[in-house]
Amino acid sequence: MQRCNAANRLDRLPISRYHYLTLAAVAIAYFFEFADINSFSITAPRLIKLWKVSVDEIAYVTSLSFVGMFIGSLAAGWIADRWGRKKALLWTTLFFSTFSLAAVFSWDILSLGVFRVLTSAGLSAMTVVAVIYVSEIFPAAVRGKYQAYAIVIGICGTPVTNFIASGLVGLAPWTWRLVYLWGALGLIVLFLSRHLTESPVWQENRGDYAAAEAVLRDIEARVIAQHGPLAEPAPQVDAPPATKAPLSLLLQRRYLLPTLLLTVLWVTQSIGFFGYSTWAPSLLAKEGFSVQSSTLYVALSTVGAPLGSYLAAQVTDRFERKWCLVVFGTVIAACGLLYGLTFTPAMIVTFGFLVNLFERGYTALGYAYSPELFDTRTRSLGTGVSYGLGRLSNAAGPLIIAHLYTWSGYRSVFIFIAATWMIGAVVLALFGPRTRHRDTTAMPETTSGTGTLGPASA
Repeated sequence: MQRCNAANRLDRLPISRYHYLTLAAVAIAYFFEFADINSFSITAPRLIKLWKVSVDEIAYVTSLSFVGMFIGSLAAGWIADRWGRKKALLWTTLFFSTFSLAAVFSWDILSLGVFRVLTSAGLSAMTVVAVIYVSEIFPAAVRGKYQAYAIVIGICGTPVTNFIASGLVGLAPWTWRLVYLWGALGLIVLFLSRHLTESPVWQENRGDYAAAEAVLRDIEARVIAQHGPLAEPAPQVDAPPATKAPLSLLLQRRYLLPTLLLTVLWVTQSIGFFGYSTWAPSLLAKEGFSVQSSTLYVALSTVGAPLGSYLAAQVTDRFERKWCLVVFGTVIAACGLLYGLTFTPAMIVTFGFLVNLFERGYTALGYAYSPELFDTRTRSLGTGVSYGLGRLSNAAGPLIIAHLYTWSGYRSVFIFIAATWMIGAVVLALFGPRTRHRDTTAMPETTSGTGTLGPASA
C-alpha cells in the first residue's frame, strides 16, 4: 500500500487567488468551447441558402461531429492520465482552436464538415479534462459550486456568440466565416498557463510523490501568503499501488455500474440538448421564419444559459446532486415540449429561455457529478468513456430528428426531445447514487455514506 494525502491537503485549503486563477483559465476554455460548439448550427441557415445545403447534409455533418466528440473524449482520458491534467487542458484547447480557425477557410460543405469533426474532437476532449481538473484541484466541500461557476462564465459564450452571429451572418455572403474565427480565440487560455499547476492528486496516484509534494507546497505557499497559517489536513490514507487503468477495468462491477449510469446521463443530455440547440435555428427557418429572426430568437433564448449555471452553483453543494439532476431534467422536458407546441415569437423565446436555463444548470451539475462516481485511478477513463459514449450516441440523434421532421413534422421533433430528457431523469431517480461531499479518492463501492451503485435511496 502507499500513503496518500494530496486530496486531504487540498480539501482543507480556503478559496484563494490560486483557485480563482485556475477557475478563470477553465472558464475561458469553457467560454470558447460553448462559443464554438454551436457554430455550425448558427451558420447552417446561411449555408442552406448560400451553398444549397440540404437538411440531410446538415444532419450528416452534425452526426459526424459527434463521432469526433466520442474520439476526443476517449483520447482525453488517455492524454490526461499519460501526460497530466494541465498539459492535457492546454493541448486540447490548442487543438480545437486551431481547427476552428481552419474552418474559416473552408470552401464547401465537405471541407467544413472535416474541420468541424476535428474541432468537435478537441472540444469534447477539453471538456473531459477540465471537469477532472476542477474536481481534483478544488476542495470537496465546494467543488460542485466552483465547477458550476466555471460554467456560469463559460456558458456566456453561447449567447454572446449567438448575438454576434445574428448581426454578422446576414451582412454579406462571407461573414458567416467570422463565427468560426471567433471560436478560435480559445487560444487565450495559453496565456494563463503559467498560473496553473499540475494536479498533485494525479501525480501522487502515478507514484510521483516528489513532484506531488513540490506542487502541494507551492499551492500551500500561495494560500498562506493570502490567508495565513493553514489547518492541519486529515490523516494520510492507504491506497493500492499506482497501476495503469486499462479500458477493461470498467467492466468490473464497481466501475461498470457507474459507467452505465453516466452513459445514460450523457446520452440523454446529448440528444436532448443538441437536438434542441442544433436544430432550432434551421427548423424555425424551415417553418417560415427568416434567417435573421430564427437566429435572433435562439440568441434571446440562450440568455438563460448563464443564469442556469448560476442556479446550479447555488444548489449543487446544498442539496444532493442526484436529485437536482432529476428535477432539472424533468423541467427541461416540459419546457422543451411546450417550445415545440407554439409558433408565437414571445412563447418561443420564453420556453427557449427556460430550456437553456435548466439545461445549462443540468450540465453544470452533471460535470460535478460525473467524476465523483470514480476513484482517482479510473476518473479520467470512466469520465471520458461515459461522456464520449453520450456524444457518440448523438451521431444518430440528428438523423432521427431529420427523419421525424420529414415524415411527422416540426412538433414531433420536440416530443422526441422531451421523451429523451424524461428517460434520463427516471434512470437517475432510480439508480443514481448520492455523492454529496464524497471522498473522490475512494473506490465507488467502499465510500461511506453514499450508498451502493444499485437503486439509490432518497
